[in-house]
Amino acid sequence: MTPPARLQAAAEILDAILAGQPAEQALSAWTRARRFAGSGDRAAIRDHVYDALRRKRSLAHLGGAMTARGLIIGLAREAGAELSQIFTGAGHAPAALSEAEAMGPSAPLDELVALDCPDWLAPALRDSLGPDFAQVMDALRWRAPLFLRVNLARIGLEDARAALAADGITAVPHPLAPTALEVTENARKVARSAAYGAGLVELQDVSSQAVIAELPELGGARVLDYCAGGGGKALAMAARGAQVSAHDASPARMRDLPARAARAGAAITQLDAPEGLFDLVLTDVPCSGSGSWRRDPEGKWRLTPDRLEALIATQAGILTAAARHVRPGGQLCYVTCSLLDLENQSQIARFLQHDSRFALRHTHRLTPLQGGDGFFLATLSKCP
Repeated sequence: MTPPARLQAAAEILDAILAGQPAEQALSAWTRARRFAGSGDRAAIRDHVYDALRRKRSLAHLGGAMTARGLIIGLAREAGAELSQIFTGAGHAPAALSEAEAMGPSAPLDELVALDCPDWLAPALRDSLGPDFAQVMDALRWRAPLFLRVNLARIGLEDARAALAADGITAVPHPLAPTALEVTENARKVARSAAYGAGLVELQDVSSQAVIAELPELGGARVLDYCAGGGGKALAMAARGAQVSAHDASPARMRDLPARAARAGAAITQLDAPEGLFDLVLTDVPCSGSGSWRRDPEGKWRLTPDRLEALIATQAGILTAAARHVRPGGQLCYVTCSLLDLENQSQIARFLQHDSRFALRHTHRLTPLQGGDGFFLATLSKCP
């Protein structure tokens, strides 16, 4: 496929997304219907689609309309491309520009449009991020780096780099976590690499790794991952020597965990209904995902005030339920990938007002300005 044909394909997929279809479904449907598209074409089209979603407001401004075609015009204009060479209508290229489309925007970019920030959420984000607001919001407009967690229970950092290099993958250590490698060349080879297949490395954002690195001593500790999801944090805690039990309100989210644990050489017990007490309970709760909008830009545009309110209520319920499984003297760790104080410090403050058995030991907020996703960690200790 030619570059213009790839842009036209991205526009067709964006049409479906703007009509309400989830991005991954729209991409899969397009791929199934067009078996002729090679892996390079599919990767490029996917990148166009997600770039358009990350910067939907600003690209619509540049392209003149909040439509799939407007987003693609904006994407090409943003890149400084010669539009007349792309929008030709020849073959599978996008149709030629109208006179109005060719002229481009006349009004200046509003700050929130330029930052691709939802208007209704801007006050809460400003309050939470303070002077970093503009920088963080701009960072969320661009593709996230690819990070790997080295399974230090099986291999050292430098040996892992060498193993990846043998498959043509370049990765460098990242200062945010002692287990982290940032892939700088040939990221798309990782899933087929020998190091990945042998469980020596796992895909995991560096901020997520940093959160696990900040947990108290885990060697021999009985740990409950209360909202395990795919199990990335459970695997990371097991690599630190913890005896990990994993639970999720939706067990289907953990369906790949047994295979991942076997590959990593980790023993993780999956629980439908947790019982008993643990030395540490980790609650990586459902949240707005505002810290990871680079990876899930749809989440930014689909979040609503009602949805945020429901999430905050869910988080409070999870904290209360998980606290029942912390032994006296044990730790309760609350984690989000949110940038919003409403889901972070305020949530913890409300919990502590209602449960005097716990005391706050430590909080840490990470933002994309440090390289990874936005994350929040609060560590609470239970009275002996």
